[in-house]
Amino acid sequence: MNVVTETLLDWRDSLIERLPEGKWAGSLATVIVIYLVLAIGFGMYWSIAPDHFNPSETAAEYAQSAGGAPVTGSVTTVALIGVAETLLEKPGGYLHNDRFPPGLWLDNMPNWEYGALIQVRDLARAMREVHSRSQSQSTEDPDLAMAEPRFNFNSNSWILPSSESQYRDGLDYLHAYLGRLSDVNAPNAQFYARADNLRYWLATVNTRLGSLSQRLSASVGRSRLNTDLAGDESATQATGAPSEMMVRTPWLEIDDVFFEARGTSWALIHFLKAAEADFAEVLKKKNARVSLRQIIRELEGTQDTMWSPMILNGTGFGLFANHSLVMASYISRANAAIIDLRDLLSQG
Repeated sequence: MNVVTETLLDWRDSLIERLPEGKWAGSLATVIVIYLVLAIGFGMYWSIAPDHFNPSETAAEYAQSAGGAPVTGSVTTVALIGVAETLLEKPGGYLHNDRFPPGLWLDNMPNWEYGALIQVRDLARAMREVHSRSQSQSTEDPDLAMAEPRFNFNSNSWILPSSESQYRDGLDYLHAYLGRLSDVNAPNAQFYARADNLRYWLATVNTRLGSLSQRLSASVGRSRLNTDLAGDESATQATGAPSEMMVRTPWLEIDDVFFEARGTSWALIHFLKAAEADFAEVLKKKNARVSLRQIIRELEGTQDTMWSPMILNGTGFGLFANHSLVMASYISRANAAIIDLRDLLSQG
């Protein structure tokens, strides 16, 4: 009899002692132990991050099945669809709103999902507001106008309606847009690969990564000078704030921020690879393709295998690692490269 079997039997015997006496006590204890073992096993399996996919290859397969060829914007749209579908169809499905074990016990994967979901929302908004419109006074695409609010639905809603049902509706509208985008007889569906459109979306990515970098760095408490109004002597704010403050991520939230950052980076890798394909001519003209690839390279570093069973929070130069600071390093470098890329895109 091995150690695992002995442990399971000990669990069962301990439960039997706590249950009221009766013929059914042993059977009930055995069922509970089996359920717990299965829940733990499924929880571990569901916590494995999904594999990456190639947006360009997926777009080519979709176009081939439709009897055509990829057009400008199809790779970005397919990347958005692919990331959103992964959230719903990966092992365990969408876990962020689970109310029962084992999903209820998990927090790493739900936070990973939330990071990816934020990027889905940002790209869906960019596609609705700028990518599909030729000018600020032009009308928005009807399918994208319906898809974007679906992805912004409450991520924690379990039922009536569930988050999954709203996100699936958003996917249906994205599929409809992709079909019209590839149809030569439907010129009202467009994707405009312009430098200013790419800069618009990258500005949002810039803000998101900057916030994540600060939250990751705050895993170790650090005194921070207040620079909120720096650079503008006439600037004001709603309420006063101290000139110096202690910034620290609560201990119980450190792993949450870490896995949110991993989910964010996972989604961005796909979206940036799609942008490299759809905005190829713009990047070539600006000689900025290598800059985009460097951003992808930095974000790919955030996806390295975690060998530690838990997120360590050692001091910066201490004996133990600080996984949050390592993650912050990758994201900060990617964010700095995005700033450089936006500058390149703004140049004539």
